[in-house]
Amino acid sequence: MFNLATILRESAAKSPDKAVTLLDGNPMTYAELHEASDRLAAGLQGLGVTPGDMVGIQLPNIPQFLITYFGVLKAGAVAVPMNVLLKAPEVAFYLGDSGAKVLVTFAGFLEEAAKGAAEAGVKDVFAVGIDDATESAKPFEHLLATKPDHPVFEAREPQDTAVIIYTSGTTGKPKGAELTHFTLYMNCDIPGRLFDMQDNDVVITALPLFHVFGLSSVMNTTVRFAGTMSLIPRFDAGTVLETIQRDQATIMEGVPTMFVALLHHPDVENYDVSTLRMAVSGGAAIPAEVMDAFEKKFGVVILEGYGLSETASTTTFNVSAEERKAYSVGKPIWGTETQIWSEDGKLLPPGKDNVGELVTRGSHVMKGYLNRPEATAEAFAGGWFHTGDLGYMDEDGFFFIVDRKKELIIRGGYNVYPREVEEVLYSHPAVAEVAVIGVPDDRLGEEVRAVIALKSGQSLEESEVISYCKERMAAYKYPRSVQFIDELPKNATGKILKKELKV
Repeated sequence: MFNLATILRESAAKSPDKAVTLLDGNPMTYAELHEASDRLAAGLQGLGVTPGDMVGIQLPNIPQFLITYFGVLKAGAVAVPMNVLLKAPEVAFYLGDSGAKVLVTFAGFLEEAAKGAAEAGVKDVFAVGIDDATESAKPFEHLLATKPDHPVFEAREPQDTAVIIYTSGTTGKPKGAELTHFTLYMNCDIPGRLFDMQDNDVVITALPLFHVFGLSSVMNTTVRFAGTMSLIPRFDAGTVLETIQRDQATIMEGVPTMFVALLHHPDVENYDVSTLRMAVSGGAAIPAEVMDAFEKKFGVVILEGYGLSETASTTTFNVSAEERKAYSVGKPIWGTETQIWSEDGKLLPPGKDNVGELVTRGSHVMKGYLNRPEATAEAFAGGWFHTGDLGYMDEDGFFFIVDRKKELIIRGGYNVYPREVEEVLYSHPAVAEVAVIGVPDDRLGEEVRAVIALKSGQSLEESEVISYCKERMAAYKYPRSVQFIDELPKNATGKILKKELKV
């Protein structure tokens, strides 16, 4: 029997007075989190929540997220993290699809959350930041009202579902990936050991905890190794720099757009970031130009990894500055396998000319999609999980991501990988951010378009961009049209939303 909440129980026993979170410099200790999550677990049980029941968590990066998450696990229930930006119909879908019995949300999102909960028939709604009960919600503190006579810790099996993470739903409705207690434990313990997480590490936590990267790679890993999380409810480059300096942060985890924003912050030179010992990038491929410039300016190595919601965050990883291969996403983590397959399911040999789909299997992979047997069977065709990402493996066993399978542009029969074009454009001194997309073309099927956000004070003409690319890549690859916008659309994790650019 095993419950993932063991990671909190053990760290609280080892370091009760140590800060598990810092928010604006104010600490919550491991002992306080342990006790508060016991109360929340007892509160859920008082509502009739039993092991295996679902509980929605729609909170920003605040201490109450951890209290709720570990309380849900202790009660033997299943946590359903939800994006704080969801509108009422989306909230209703997540709650209805998962069958959640309770929703814990935040005052600032309550209007939409309450509508969605009502539509889904969820009557027990609790909100952080309200003082009095309303028709639609009760204060969060009501869940903490009961101090249990003994610690609440329901026994679970390693293969029981602990968390359901909904995929972004780029095609059709989002699907709920069922992550088990064992999968989530392995995916915080192994990566934490790989990059030598220590109990004196202070981790910048700007990645949303409702996303698998923030939940698994940051929160679970930090708690497993009794470290400290510097919580940042909403990413802002200036706030991150201030927090690194104030809290003497040692680890920065983020997606590429966060590193871009830090790199180009106008006052970056005025902050002391010398305590950083490591940076970790994931969520999307980080452009080589961004990696090189960040490492030079900040004096830390960025270790890049790769994973998905369905793999509890980490699939491959560059484990150290000494062993990494720059611009790769590293090697499979311990206990897992990853291969490159052709479209007809054959294993491809190493080499950058042998691009295929990444498939993976092992302790990091989900049980399946909740209530989606056909989608699960399709995803696990051939006994391996199909990631939908294209890449290759080199002779040394390092993996390189080329692009999303769905984002591949086929121009006149030639494959154009958007990331390859983006890498060239990121090397232009005037470009801050770029996304390359395929647009319909009557003659060639698809044509290549670059959507660019320029650095402050810079100007650039379409013809200059096209000429720049034309000199640096094959004729079929360079963009034939360029669109300039002030800022590229992003989701809550900072990932660029290419699908919005195609509307």
